[in-house]
Amino acid sequence: MQPFTIKYKPKKLNEIVDQDKAIKKLKDFVINYKKQKKKAILLHGPSGTGKTISAHALANELDLEIIEVNASDVRNADQINSLLGSAIQQMSLFSKGKIILVDEADGLSGTKDRGGLLAILKLMEKSSFPIILTAMNIWNNKFSKLRNKSEIVEFSPLEYTSIFKILKKICDSEKIKYEDSVLKGLARRAGNDARAAINDLETLSIETKELTKKSLEDLGERNKTDTIINALLKVFKSTDPKVAITAFDNVEEDLNQQLLWLDENLPKEYTKPEDLAKAYDKLSKADVFNRRIRRWQHWRFLIYINALITAGIAVSKKEKYRQFTQYKPTGRILKLWWAKQRSMKKKAIAQKIAEKTHCSTKDALKNTLPYLQFTFKKNKAFREQLTQELDLSKEEVAWMKK
Repeated sequence: MQPFTIKYKPKKLNEIVDQDKAIKKLKDFVINYKKQKKKAILLHGPSGTGKTISAHALANELDLEIIEVNASDVRNADQINSLLGSAIQQMSLFSKGKIILVDEADGLSGTKDRGGLLAILKLMEKSSFPIILTAMNIWNNKFSKLRNKSEIVEFSPLEYTSIFKILKKICDSEKIKYEDSVLKGLARRAGNDARAAINDLETLSIETKELTKKSLEDLGERNKTDTIINALLKVFKSTDPKVAITAFDNVEEDLNQQLLWLDENLPKEYTKPEDLAKAYDKLSKADVFNRRIRRWQHWRFLIYINALITAGIAVSKKEKYRQFTQYKPTGRILKLWWAKQRSMKKKAIAQKIAEKTHCSTKDALKNTLPYLQFTFKKNKAFREQLTQELDLSKEEVAWMKK
């Protein structure tokens, strides 16, 4: 029996929900490939928004052969060249056109020992066929050359209502009993990831052919959130330092996110002023050590940070609090993430300026970019000239306008 994600995989582009603009750009790029200045198109956006499936649906719709590699599995130059070297120039065995798909390009390495990213860049220059790359985050500095040489298209996060429509269609086809409110709850829990929502639906309904409120509650949060919640429980609901010390051992969130989760939820859990003061004292000392690591690279301080934010906070209370507390992430995590995305776009533009003006990226950021951006907003002729000169992507143009 086929998994739902395979069985209900979109075969045509019009079956992919809420990505009309991105799909139009993708289709135009592939159909008019010989007229394109750039040899590749880079699809980026969160997991489960339709990037990979769009490439497959387009190939099916245009009757093209698709050659696919996953960059997370094939990272070094030798493997890339072995799999794609001949494919980018030779005609298909079936006399069809071709699409070259490099999935999860985030996994490519630009380092000398692997060189997968450099290999892709070289192959792009001599490819006879359109290359489609997918990635979640393209604003890392190592992708600067890839961004410059690729058409950039963003796949937006899916609203839960769109995911609900997908799930509803599957339920109707599979004759799965459900209530709209429960199905919408499942769509919300997926965190904008349609593929994850479909997998959850199959898991919950595979035996009973029914989706119930109880089964949804049993599912719990997605793995990453569940892991951090369990870590907080070990710290907040224990006074035993041996139990608390291992709380963050298997958590995917990095140290800065762990500190933010603790900061957000400490006041909700520790209601006695004395306990709260002691706990925040431990958290503040951990933050001091964290700053020293960033400034002086004294990584041995990590062991002190972990002890402070786990065992230290756990023993700050005299006794365990019995009340139920619903732990929530801080909005600051999302704000920090968006700030990082904006900063990376800014650096990407500064790198282009630095290459043209023969200065450092740092100087371009500080001395050149602010003046260029001011003129860019006010002068249309200058805007068009600079866009062409720096080969700015549409997203970079939008950033300069803001």
